[in-house]
Amino acid sequence: MLADFIALLEGLTASPWFLPLVFLIALADAIFPLVPSETAVIVGGVAAGFGQIDVWSVILAAALGAIAGDSIAYQLGQRTGDFLRRRSPDRSLRRFRWAQKALQNRAGLFIVSARFIPGGRTAVTFASGVTRLRLSRFTGYVVLAGIVWAAYGTLLGFVFGRRFQEDHTQAFLFAFGSALILVALAELIRWILSRRQEARSDSESSESINVG
Repeated sequence: MLADFIALLEGLTASPWFLPLVFLIALADAIFPLVPSETAVIVGGVAAGFGQIDVWSVILAAALGAIAGDSIAYQLGQRTGDFLRRRSPDRSLRRFRWAQKALQNRAGLFIVSARFIPGGRTAVTFASGVTRLRLSRFTGYVVLAGIVWAAYGTLLGFVFGRRFQEDHTQAFLFAFGSALILVALAELIRWILSRRQEARSDSESSESINVG
């Protein structure tokens, strides 16, 4: 069954529509986190390792899709920000103020690192629009994040595609397994940092209330 699935993927990479599909999937994933953009990019990288497709074309399609999708998420956040602030409870407003301060101080770190976390990229780019992060600053970081993310996924697949050219099943399994491990590590780091920041934000809010 796995062999049939891999054969299907190889058939897709041979299609002239594969690169536009990678672009659309990367774009959609920035808005709808359940779309498997990492899968599409790694599949393209593995196929490039087999010599079926140009590796730089995969990186370009994935990066352009990611940048376009993140920009759309930013615009959605910007347009709905005032409404969300009016309807949010007090605790959410405190988190909003924390997010605004964090993005102003460490926007690059948040935007680039979130690109590697499914769901995290949508939250951060949307929050950047809600908090009115300067567009020129946001765009610069999003371009960097999109290029790094696209290169990482594609080259990861490419390396294993070259390494296991005689065994396509192993190439896909090792590439996807490595990607899952890296994403899990990134999510663990993000969770630890988020918990620390939330605790610090709650502590600062309590102190301001006591002082007042």
